[in-house]
Amino acid sequence: MLKAVKAIFLFTVMSVSGQSAWADNYSDTIEAFRGAGESSGYFGKSYAYAVFPTIGKGGIGIGGAYGEGRVYVGGQHVGNSTMAQVTVGLQLGGQAFSQIIFLEDERSFREFTSGHFEFSAEATAVAITAGVSAKANTGGGVTAGASGGRNNATNVHGGYRKGMAIFTIARGGLMYEATLGGQKFNYTPL
Repeated sequence: MLKAVKAIFLFTVMSVSGQSAWADNYSDTIEAFRGAGESSGYFGKSYAYAVFPTIGKGGIGIGGAYGEGRVYVGGQHVGNSTMAQVTVGLQLGGQAFSQIIFLEDERSFREFTSGHFEFSAEATAVAITAGVSAKANTGGGVTAGASGGRNNATNVHGGYRKGMAIFTIARGGLMYEATLGGQKFNYTPL
């Protein structure tokens, strides 16, 4: 199943690669989130964060997403993480986005880095580089946000929720979906 998710990721990245003008590297992505309004304040008050420069997502009925990231504590790279997601439901298209997960304290860091961590169901609509999303979060609540352009971040949890705050920046693509499926993370320490 992971091979299918990676194939969807590669297809998505190739289909939207011409729509994004900024680099995929970690430092550029971190700087984009530092300059993206609401997310910038979390760098100084979080115990740790995980950053994923590019997550590719695509599907036709059955879909998936995949991205590789790094985990930082105190600004130091301490491990690597992968995100995979398989979705089933009404969906069509592909998109690419950057994601950062701020971990409020050592407890949330241990939970995220325990090996296999999973977020809950989501519903998302992204058009080109502007995104609007509504997500059912780990606490059972639902929040919404909008982002337009590459330097606007959306915190889909409205602050820390169970010790985590998540922001995304749309990079490109067009996808219609009404799906159920959680993001699953694996962590490997350095």
